[in-house]
Amino acid sequence: MINHETTQMSTCLWFPELEGKKAADFYAQVFGDAFQLKSENPMVSVYHLFGRQYMHLNHAKAADFNTSVSFVIHVDTQSQIDYYWEKLVDGGSPGQCGWLTDKFGVSWQIVPNILGKLMSNPETAPKATYAFLQMSKFNIAQLEAAVN
Repeated sequence: MINHETTQMSTCLWFPELEGKKAADFYAQVFGDAFQLKSENPMVSVYHLFGRQYMHLNHAKAADFNTSVSFVIHVDTQSQIDYYWEKLVDGGSPGQCGWLTDKFGVSWQIVPNILGKLMSNPETAPKATYAFLQMSKFNIAQLEAAVN
């Protein structure tokens, strides 16, 4: 029998050459105290972000990232959306419905917590969906206006 209570899992991102170190430095700047570097060497950076462990592996033959895997940041306020969006999209590219790709090719979603409430209500879900399909970066005021 496997004891799953002692099993741990973490995410490993494979970057070309020394881009992993650059990405770790960038994420430390974006996420501040939520980012805690645990170990670093020329091949591997291990860190915790919001209490979860991640590893950046540097290798000459790194695979390309794509949007089939993304990191979702759940936030409460428009100022949080604006902050993470502006920091992470800088040098990258915006997408639709809160998605963006950062300058390292990593996909992110910046999602307001209110969206879950709006989408779980059968009366507001269609209106909220129509509103956010028109958005790149989420706008909480526009979502609320659309369902009222």
